Amino acid sequence: MIELVVARYAEDLAWLRNIPPQIRATVYDKNPAAPHPDSIGLPNVGREAHSYLHHIVARYQTLAPMTVFCQGKPFDHAFDFRKTLRELVQNPDSTPDFRWLGHIIDTDSSDGALFKIWSKNPDGGGLDITAFHRALFGSEGPGEYQFYLGGQFVARREGIRRRPLDFWHRALQISMEFPDAAHCYERTWDRVFGVVGVDVALLNGQKTRYLKPVRKLAPP
Repeated sequence: MIELVVARYAEDLAWLRNIPPQIRATVYDKNPAAPHPDSIGLPNVGREAHSYLHHIVARYQTLAPMTVFCQGKPFDHAFDFRKTLRELVQNPDSTPDFRWLGHIIDTDSSDGALFKIWSKNPDGGGLDITAFHRALFGSEGPGEYQFYLGGQFVARREGIRRRPLDFWHRALQISMEFPDAAHCYERTWDRVFGVVGVDVALLNGQKTRYLKPVRKLAPP
């Protein structure tokens, strides 16, 4: 069985009606004014990272064999998201313990140089990924992080449980307390699950790589 964990605030989730019937959707909603039907309400903190980590902590003993973690509008960063879900159902054994979902690989420095120039970061502040890495893992991290934009991925139960529950509790707490933690998580999700999920050969010496052409999205 595959579970789809959706981190929603106010997105239209009509697209959930078209996911494969073999997939069970669990929606975590942070919009108390207009919650999605049959969703689980959460406080509006920590963005999607908090929702994902809440699910792992709450369901650690009852996790699905495979979980897809996505935002309320997954198509911005994975425009063929529906196709990906169908492929997971048709051939689940082809997916490793962790798999990024998305079409753009990017690189950020440990002080968040990429975040500083992001159009949705008006104050131009960076990210202290060095301190974040130290808080979560108790060790020093690399100078650069390669990641897939969007903070969406697939994780297997076995891979999640390689980390003890107290690690996930700490990760959840950090998602609520560390400044801009969700953006730090976006850059480090593969490492959170104990792998390096980006094949640097795909970057071909570049900082950014578009794996598929970026095109204008049709309404879901």
